[in-house]
Amino acid sequence: MEIIQDKILHGTTTVGIKADEGVVLCADMRASAGYFIANNNTMKIQKIDHHAGLTLAGGVADAQNIVDILRYHANLHRLTNNIPIPIRSLARLTSLLFHRNRGYPFIADILVGGYDSDGAALFNIDMFGSVEEKSFVTTGSGSPVAYGVLENEYTDNLTIQDAKRVALQAVKAAIVRNIGTGDGINIAIIDKDGFRLLTEERKKAIINL
Repeated sequence: MEIIQDKILHGTTTVGIKADEGVVLCADMRASAGYFIANNNTMKIQKIDHHAGLTLAGGVADAQNIVDILRYHANLHRLTNNIPIPIRSLARLTSLLFHRNRGYPFIADILVGGYDSDGAALFNIDMFGSVEEKSFVTTGSGSPVAYGVLENEYTDNLTIQDAKRVALQAVKAAIVRNIGTGDGINIAIIDKDGFRLLTEERKKAIINL
């Protein structure tokens, strides 16, 4: 069981980068379990609210359950308080979900990012409920390769345009080197104008895919 869970958890590559004007979330499209490719068109980037999104690495059912709960609470917060839920609060809620289910843990690794009244924010929440605020982060089996690109290219004053390029390069490098990563790349930006996925044309205009 542990071997199966480990393969489910790590067969992917997701990347998050916090830039000066927003957050970039990027992920490959392959769903795999070990050496088995289950799906080659998986959306691992999910919109939580107009100002917030996350990336998924892990069991599909567990990850989708987390997405549904976060969307519910984000909508409830907006309706009750007439303001978007803070990104930090979303990250803390995700942590509490993992911690509450530690007896039967969610097999997932989540990146939560967005743009609120405090600016851009990016958090990594692992299956044990640990929360870390990050400037850049990558998860999954391709993360060692992706980290090589991120550590070489990231700077403190990175623009959102440069962050898109670096994120795409990091996932593309993981696709080349990691069997659990592949079948295309999705990328989203979240800034003062909200969450939006890039079209295929816009992705190809940034780097050669």
